[in-house]
Amino acid sequence: MKFELVKFNRNIPDKELLADVRRVAAELKQDFLTFNQYEELGKFNASTPKHRFGSWSKVLEKAGLPKIRKQLNARIENEELFHNLEEVWTKLGRQPRISEMFEPLSRYSSGVYKRRFGTWMKALENFVSYINKEEKVFSEEGIGNLAVKSANRHKTERSVNWRLRFLVMRQDNFKCRNCGNSPATDQKIVLNVDHIKAWANGGETILENLQTLCSKCNIGKSNL
Repeated sequence: MKFELVKFNRNIPDKELLADVRRVAAELKQDFLTFNQYEELGKFNASTPKHRFGSWSKVLEKAGLPKIRKQLNARIENEELFHNLEEVWTKLGRQPRISEMFEPLSRYSSGVYKRRFGTWMKALENFVSYINKEEKVFSEEGIGNLAVKSANRHKTERSVNWRLRFLVMRQDNFKCRNCGNSPATDQKIVLNVDHIKAWANGGETILENLQTLCSKCNIGKSNL
């Protein structure tokens, strides 16, 4: 590789630099742009606008991206943020750390959670509180007084929503109950939630009748 000096393009007008930052963000179809993303896709060296405006945050501010990001984040429902947190928690098999909230693991950065809930810890506390409220609803006790639906002779729906899925996987330590495999140790592992007593045989969609199986073990069970 030829040894060369990095050119900082010091004479490029501010307007042109900022326009190129906005261009890259638009091409990526996102409301935020990282230093590394611009370094890879930008017309100029990423250090040029950074040095010009003092920091990468200032570059984004001058380009108008934080304002756009704030507007978009305001429209994100809490449940969507919690759903994303559930997916990250399941993949890691444990409580996520603030430094881990970035793509491709997480669709939303820790900053989104801090702006919504005040601090990262408060975001986690709100998530746990939200999930715990659902635990009684999806239990044998919770459906005790529900009437049987005439159409299917069940008190619950067959499908498992993401909140119940998280409760089941947490109950099984985010591991396949059959083989013990987990996404935390092998990213190729995909976990499913399965009815212990089949829905077709009268099994209800409740915590006591659900288990975590990896996709391989789940297919194997279906073939029995």
